[in-house]
Amino acid sequence: MLDLESWAESGIPLLRDPRDFVLELHQRHLPQPGTVVVAVLDPEHRVTASASFTPWPHDADGWQHRNAILAHLRQVTPHDLRLPSPARTAVLLRCREGAAGWTEQDGAWMWALRDAATLHGLRCGAYVALTPAGWQILGDGRSGRNPHAGSWAEGPVHTVTELPSRTALEGSHGQRPLRPAPERPQRGERPQRSRQGDRPWTPARVTAIEPARRTGTR
Repeated sequence: MLDLESWAESGIPLLRDPRDFVLELHQRHLPQPGTVVVAVLDPEHRVTASASFTPWPHDADGWQHRNAILAHLRQVTPHDLRLPSPARTAVLLRCREGAAGWTEQDGAWMWALRDAATLHGLRCGAYVALTPAGWQILGDGRSGRNPHAGSWAEGPVHTVTELPSRTALEGSHGQRPLRPAPERPQRGERPQRSRQGDRPWTPARVTAIEPARRTGTR
């Protein structure tokens, strides 16, 4: 675990535009309380990779947090261990309940971020806490009201609507529904046939994506 003073004195690079960075990560992952987002920035401070995950509630040790961060970094981006010095930066955003400001669990995640970044050949970057009061870069002092820990409920989500399957259409007694007779071709035209024979072509399954909006109390 790292206390806030040690974290502030460790030379963490400043985010170039923290408001836009936090907004971009939030739009990508819509983190809920309990969600952790790790992102990788290139030398121009652009997000090149990111991953979000929800650790087990009983995992409160910095070693466990380090292993979780490292596992997700390995999934989304190659390491830079062969470079003479780190060229990219790892940044962490943790969405949680509670008051703004540093907590002991934030200190455990800070230590985990620093160690995981080193093991992956990255530079350790900023730590962002997303609480009901807004976002705050711990050790930096910069903060904002939006997005906050409850903003995920205001974002759009997608639902998948599936039409009834062929089995459902046949009914509980196994009787197939009547099919409309195929249209007779015009003179001089050849009838269209499916690959399976003389039966007219029918779609087997169709899925449609419809936009929805999740609402919540603020």
